[in-house]
Amino acid sequence: MVTSVPEDVGTAGALRAISRHLTANDILVVSGDLVSDVPPGAVAATHRRNGAVVTAMLCSVPVSGSSESGSASGKDKTKKAVVHNIVGLDPTKQFLLYIATGAEIEKDYKIQKSILRAVGQMDIRADLMDAYMYAFKRSALQEVLDQKDTFRSLRQDVLPYLVRSQLRSEVLLNGTPRTEENGIEKVGSHKIQVLLSQILSNSSATSFHDLYACGADGSIPVRKTHKCCVYIPPSSNYCARLFSIQSYSDINRDVIGEASHLSGYSFSAQNNIIHPSAQLGSKTTVGPHCMLGEGSQMGDKCSVKRSVIGRHCRIGSNVKIANSVVMDHVTIADGCSIQGSVICSNVQLQERAVIRDCQVGAGFVVTAACEYKGEALARKEK
Repeated sequence: MVTSVPEDVGTAGALRAISRHLTANDILVVSGDLVSDVPPGAVAATHRRNGAVVTAMLCSVPVSGSSESGSASGKDKTKKAVVHNIVGLDPTKQFLLYIATGAEIEKDYKIQKSILRAVGQMDIRADLMDAYMYAFKRSALQEVLDQKDTFRSLRQDVLPYLVRSQLRSEVLLNGTPRTEENGIEKVGSHKIQVLLSQILSNSSATSFHDLYACGADGSIPVRKTHKCCVYIPPSSNYCARLFSIQSYSDINRDVIGEASHLSGYSFSAQNNIIHPSAQLGSKTTVGPHCMLGEGSQMGDKCSVKRSVIGRHCRIGSNVKIANSVVMDHVTIADGCSIQGSVICSNVQLQERAVIRDCQVGAGFVVTAACEYKGEALARKEK
């Protein structure tokens, strides 16, 4: 089934639109920009084993960073600060006890001491990326979507809400501890580790998911709480989000490098991938960790370094391509230079064009001898 929804409803709104069609006890939600070799079944198995209302896959932050506000053009990509999620896990690294998204932690932010005391022990991590693969208990998800009609994002609204609500009964059970500023402690991100260590070392609360029995007279309090869990794959698994031009370039380089098993191709003795139907001119070199697609042709004295070139491209002589992605059916004339750029399909570069740190949209024509740096070039709509 395919359902079309307005762009501004967000991921929660999209699920809300199809919620009446969901019938399974548990559902798996996967973002279309996730590139990973982690089997979804591993997340589902963890979810069912723990009887959780939600299980989120958290992966190690890629070396290139996890900024989820990646720039649309080369001009802006160095201006965006790399931000991470702050997550709190129990000592077994099974339960998600706290989460703050990147937008919340760029400046000082607030943590409730009562929540910290309620969970007993918590491991604070800033090196994990939300991979946007979630397993939900269907009934719990539908309840949240129905009751919270203003929620738009699974990551920013639904997941933090479920994490917060699992602590509610804990806080009520343990009472309201003595706090400052109405139970809120303002914390600078650079001091978070020290402060949490001090708070948690003084905590006398029982472990978070210990359950209590209830006497007939109600004298023993009942702790009714759901579980929010995490699945953290082994570091040997590949996991990245394709949410920006920079991440697109990084993933392409990974797939012809350390994550070459994702490509489905075998590397040559020169540690590159050149399709058997591709043609190379005299004195043309294709370096390690490069890929040249089916039916592509290169003229004489060309150089390709750490780049991906798609299918059926026509590349002239004396062309230099470095740290770039060139998609299918691109024509590059003699003497062109391309560095740190993404060239979309059916682009034409005329003689001696120079492109550095640019994104060139499909069908665009770069005129002869023009030089662009840090530009987003696109064909005007008629």
